[in-house]
Amino acid sequence: MKQLRIPLFLHDVFGEKQSMASILSILLFGGLLTTALYVLFPALTDQLPLWRTALALLLIFDIFSGCIANFTASTSNFYAARKTNRIVFIAIHAHIILVALLLDTHIWYSIGVWAYTIAGALIVNALLGKRSQLHVAGLLLSVGLGGMPLLPNIQPYMLTIFLLFMLKVLFSFAVDHYGKGINNKGEEASNN
Repeated sequence: MKQLRIPLFLHDVFGEKQSMASILSILLFGGLLTTALYVLFPALTDQLPLWRTALALLLIFDIFSGCIANFTASTSNFYAARKTNRIVFIAIHAHIILVALLLDTHIWYSIGVWAYTIAGALIVNALLGKRSQLHVAGLLLSVGLGGMPLLPNIQPYMLTIFLLFMLKVLFSFAVDHYGKGINNKGEEASNN
């Protein structure tokens, strides 16, 4: 499939080249799931000012879309070749706390999910170029995904957002899915 050249200001989202099918799948997944949560759970934004609703939905859309974008070869390889960008990307992901604050719900749960996710992503990122990276990421993700539904009185829409946030940052983003950071001997590749 033909690859489209992505404008420089969108490289952090889509990488350098991306197929139209990938771009559409990313945007459709994010848009449809965000819309589904909004429609199925009216309490999500009940009694909130329009600006808070709009900003929360935009951040939720970013979480959901980013989850898929980070699985594409273009985005994964872009970050595998740029270690500093990857650390900055992990560090700025406080979306889940902002969503909870905007929706005025599950603040402490969101802080816990965020802390676990960021710590796990930093551990996985430190394993870039090592064969154990995927296993450790899978283990940390499984622990997180298994523990979140056990949180008492969690709203289903927040559980969905928490689960996909963790998948996005800890596994989808932090793992080098296409081996850009590994050469054929299992050693870390250069960033050339």
